[in-house]
Amino acid sequence: MKGPVRQEIAEFLTYLDKQRGQSPNTVKAYARDLESFTGFCDRHYGGGWGWDTVDRLGIRGFLGELQRKGLSKRSAARALSAVRSFYRYLQENYGVANNIARAARMPKLDRRLPAYLDSDQTRTLFEWAEGRAAGDDFAATRDLAILELFYSTGIRLSELSGMNLEDLDLLSDQAKVRGKGRKERIVPVGSRAVHALRRYLTHREAAVARRGADRRAVFVTQQGRRLAPRGVQRAVHAMFDAIGADRLRVHSLRHTFATHMLDAGADLRAVQEMLGHASLSTTQIYTHTSVERLKKVYNQAHPRA
Repeated sequence: MKGPVRQEIAEFLTYLDKQRGQSPNTVKAYARDLESFTGFCDRHYGGGWGWDTVDRLGIRGFLGELQRKGLSKRSAARALSAVRSFYRYLQENYGVANNIARAARMPKLDRRLPAYLDSDQTRTLFEWAEGRAAGDDFAATRDLAILELFYSTGIRLSELSGMNLEDLDLLSDQAKVRGKGRKERIVPVGSRAVHALRRYLTHREAAVARRGADRRAVFVTQQGRRLAPRGVQRAVHAMFDAIGADRLRVHSLRHTFATHMLDAGADLRAVQEMLGHASLSTTQIYTHTSVERLKKVYNQAHPRA
């Protein structure tokens, strides 16, 4: 059964990429999880097994093996989610029953509060980036624009790296963002981010005038090529390191945007829409962040806390 098994997984991964519009990272993660699952089934059932012969004990055994390997609950939950999605595909396209995978219990995840910059760190970060970009250095001007856009909109790393010039409307102070599943949304862009972007775009002209340059990309290297996500990460992490916030990552700017918006009284559903979350429950974790911050202030300040 190994031939058909691998073929059906390949078809499913193509479906995720071409029809569902999932990101390359998501497709790779599903591929790894399903490869791990089929490897377990090969060992557990031996030769001649098929998708319709996998039973509840098999699913439990797979989750148990992941636990013995030391995988986190989050990784195990992602693997089970991949198996469930695959079985839905098999049910729709091959008539394979989906009840076994659907009935498996999802590992209970520990609620993790996202790391973010507090107001003092945010002020220090922007003061440092603005001072560095005070001259005409291309990278410093570009990196300030990246920082401003991240904090102004809360967009994801892949969304910023993939942004094209036609997606920016600096006259209307907004940008079009292509999120997960290639869903598009419009996000407002703040005045400081607009100013930083306009200043950067004047420097960008010389870079994209080079032969072979990517003239569509908003953020480019000095050679005019689109700045890859890895390049954006390096630039942002260097800024974090400069102010001693090296525990933070690029995604922390998205968390900072959401936390500061809710702290200032923004409507939860408006923040959900700006972040591009499919579910309100995903956005609600930032309300927990705000409550934890308030508790910390209370414990420090109240005489009988």
